[in-house]
Order: sequence, then C-alpha cells, then structure tokens
Amino acid sequence: MQIHQIKREHKNKKKRIVGRGGRRGKTAGRGTKGQNARAGHKKRPEMRDKIKKLPKLRGYHFKSIQDKPRTVNIEVLEKNFNAGEVVSPETLLAKGLISRTNGKVPKVKILGTGALSKKFKVQKCLLSATAKATIEKAGGEVTL
Repeated sequence: MQIHQIKREHKNKKKRIVGRGGRRGKTAGRGTKGQNARAGHKKRPEMRDKIKKLPKLRGYHFKSIQDKPRTVNIEVLEKNFNAGEVVSPETLLAKGLISRTNGKVPKVKILGTGALSKKFKVQKCLLSATAKATIEKAGGEVTL
C-alpha cells in the first residue's frame, strides 16, 4: 500500500445549499412568504435599529469650541495672597490654584464667595459683579 492508495473511512460531507433547484424546490425548506423566507434573513435592518436607539433630542447640543474660564473664589485669594500683591492668571498658576489648559494659561473668573480683608491688584481676570464690589470695598484695584 502506498500513500496515493489510502482512502478515507468516511467520505466528505457537502453542506446542502437550499433554494438552488434539486430536491428541495419551491420554498426550499424555508416555509412560505415573508421576511424569514428571504435571503439574508435578518429580522430588521441594522441601520434602522441604530437610528432608533439614538436619543431624540432637539436643539443645538454640541460642545462649545471656546474654553470656559477657570473660577476662583475670593476666599481662596484671601488665604493664598498677601496684601498688595497682584492677582492675575500667571500668579494664580504660579501658586498652583489653577492649571494649564492645552499648554496655555487659561482665562480666570473671580467669583464673590467669601469675605475679603486685604487689598489686591486684580489684572487680566474676569470678575462677577459681587467680586468686583467686594474687592473695591476692601480698597483693591481692578484693571482688565
């Protein structure tokens, strides 16, 4: 016996493909009519399911391109700055009260929460109305 004379014990089985003529004609074992009888045989279109799962929100709901300013309260300035010092985004960054955004010094807005007893020179910062009134009441200067 040689290698080319060896025969399989069981012959290769061929997968039966339905609906191509031959013994299973007409409905080809798929029953009758409808979505289940068709080729492809997915219960629903996939894209429609994905669209239906998206939330039905109205209006403009995309992230703003502009950076929002970092907020700092007056009570934080009271704790971390001495009287007569300049408060600016650079000095706040140097003291570690704010962090850089995308490698740049961010915009800063000072809010009026807390009491103030020291005089500050505030430069290059946005201010709320209460913060501006509190700083000027304590004898500080505000320059934009």
